[in-house]
Amino acid sequence: MQRFPPSVVLSTVLYGWAARVAAERARLLLLAMRSRRSVLAVPGSNPRFLEKAQTLPADEVFLDLEDAVAPAAKQEARKNIVEALRTGDWTGKTRAVRVNGLETQWTYRDVIEVVEGAGEHLDCLILPKVQDPTEVAWLDRLLTQIERTVGLEEGRIGIEAQIENARGLVNVDAIAGSSRRLEALVFGPADFMASVGMRTLVVGEQPPGYTEGDAYHYVLMRLLMAARMHDLQVIDGPYLQIKDVEGYRRAARRTAALGYDGKWVLHPLQVEAANEVFSPSQEDYDHAELILEAYEYYTTVERRGAAMLGDEMIDEASRKMALVVAAKGRAAGLRRTKRFTPPSAQ
Repeated sequence: MQRFPPSVVLSTVLYGWAARVAAERARLLLLAMRSRRSVLAVPGSNPRFLEKAQTLPADEVFLDLEDAVAPAAKQEARKNIVEALRTGDWTGKTRAVRVNGLETQWTYRDVIEVVEGAGEHLDCLILPKVQDPTEVAWLDRLLTQIERTVGLEEGRIGIEAQIENARGLVNVDAIAGSSRRLEALVFGPADFMASVGMRTLVVGEQPPGYTEGDAYHYVLMRLLMAARMHDLQVIDGPYLQIKDVEGYRRAARRTAALGYDGKWVLHPLQVEAANEVFSPSQEDYDHAELILEAYEYYTTVERRGAAMLGDEMIDEASRKMALVVAAKGRAAGLRRTKRFTPPSAQ
């Protein structure tokens, strides 16, 4: 049997330990990120909608300068957005702005005017139709230049990258690792469906003729893997039948089951549905907290790596799974209704 020098063995052990620590740190960072169960889209050209959005219980509100705004209205929309960010009450919400894509003539003015005008009131910029990591790097560098110029905290404004065509999906791993500012990947279904020639006019449902499985499963999982590889959140795109709330719930449950962090909403009726679907149930939340509490007791007091919680065996893998559910429950504002009782106290 081959024997390795002690230095090699020690290096291998230390590397494995460091890798586990890094993985745990990355998981905790991801769980500590902003809640994005419901991401409300609001046209920047509509002052009434900008005001109404402040009263809705969406986790994130993005003020749109792209598809929801006609070309002739984009300059006025920038002014509306700056005013809304500066004077509005966005308490409890992540404040984002979607700028135009880099294939247009509007992007650089969108970024400069919004960030110079209201950067201290802005949390994220959403960059649509991202196809290449250099596009995110461009936005990162421009943001840094503006922050230095106007005296904003450097690096505070995050970026969300919207993947909307085949090229963006093929390059998604590189895109996900392109900037430290990047916080989330977002699926843009309508443009994506058009880019691959999908024969349907309905966004959010299976295309006609597709009767087995899920036509979007590969795309959704591809985005999910790239996001998690780089400790990012991942958000599903909109469901356009805005009055079909049950249809929205059905589509949202599909991506929530995969592990997505939230979904876009286009109408107040969809906000409550998104918040509900992307939050754990009270029962699951209580169970996750019990696992964490019980595992802490058994590993520190009784010094056991595996133990029984009722009829369920729990170990380190159980703790990691429970950590995710518990963090999502806490972010949703859930409160515990059950507590762990150590065997010695029973």
